[in-house]
Amino acid sequence: MDKARFNKGMRIRKQVLGPQHVARSWADAQGDELMQPLQEMITEIGWGAVWGRPGLERKTRSMLNLAMLSALNRPHEFEIHMRGAIRNGVSKTETREILIQVACYAGFPAAIDSFRIAKRIFAEHEAAKPKQKKR
Repeated sequence: MDKARFNKGMRIRKQVLGPQHVARSWADAQGDELMQPLQEMITEIGWGAVWGRPGLERKTRSMLNLAMLSALNRPHEFEIHMRGAIRNGVSKTETREILIQVACYAGFPAAIDSFRIAKRIFAEHEAAKPKQKKR
């Protein structure tokens, strides 16, 4: 394992997905001979080598992930990356347009499932915002 690339990947992974999510994923895999090597590989290669590359902003990478995960009909990963996309500045309008594109090219069922997840995640995100007092 390339320790520098792994550390870079861990930093990026926490920034995009949130430290709590990463800590849970990491804790679930520790000492598990089946899962631990995969978590290490995801962190070093996926997050360190790929997400850590220059050339695309994180927002763009998040938008690509939403499209691919929706098209592949991977709702669990879509949900995780939907939360990361919001952290990376992807708006509700941009999400809608990504999923309409998915519907056209990958099918309506995959897009509908992703729309449902996105709607729930945006509602949770809005509910978690501090309420502003009226003057």
